[in-house]
Amino acid sequence: MGDAQEAGQTGVHGAGIGSRSVLCEGWRNLSLALRHTLPMNRPIRLERPTPEQIAALPAYPALPLSRIHVLRTAEQFEFAEHELRKAIHVGFDTESKPVFVAGVPHTGPDIVQFATTEHAFIIQTALPEAGDFLRAMIASDDVIKVGFGLASDRPQLHRKLGVQLGQSIDLSYMVRRLGFKDAVGLKTAVAVVLKQRLQKSKKATTSNWATATLSPQQLQYAANDAHASLLVYKALSA
Repeated sequence: MGDAQEAGQTGVHGAGIGSRSVLCEGWRNLSLALRHTLPMNRPIRLERPTPEQIAALPAYPALPLSRIHVLRTAEQFEFAEHELRKAIHVGFDTESKPVFVAGVPHTGPDIVQFATTEHAFIIQTALPEAGDFLRAMIASDDVIKVGFGLASDRPQLHRKLGVQLGQSIDLSYMVRRLGFKDAVGLKTAVAVVLKQRLQKSKKATTSNWATATLSPQQLQYAANDAHASLLVYKALSA
């Protein structure tokens, strides 16, 4: 029995028809007033934007290549750690060389990306000097990693680097709670949350991420994934 129904029966017990009419009118007015002051608990179902709608949006303002750092030296790793610890929340992603032959195991991730609002840091996991830095940043609970699809990154990071992913936020589910039926990827999230168009080149996606020298297109793609993730998080948290 609802609260209003219980109160109505209690209030009209032993009363005449006129009293009932007054009480019913009072409850009707109260219901209308509450409707305008209390949040409705009905879930809002959002539709994913169409490719045409995304294409009409302004381009995502990517970091320039001068702000995208491929870490190799001790000084570069030191600078990156300082920036990441200062930022606290950082964009995070990984890339792996695709495997097109059935039965051939994946050996990635081949690169790991971190981003602050001002810089993106690209680390190649094959670089011997990168191991300690990667394990420290990935495992850290003080550097909070935000990104999409982190559930699939966890086992790969553990297999490749022997490290458990520390404090992190999977934005796939954070964006989904806006009203989407399923988990949402980065491109859709940028369109919905930032109202911008993030270019996701299929050629870059399926490129060789294990190569010793990454192309400018690969660097831009990898940096965008981490940087845009951070900006989506900041917009949702504002």
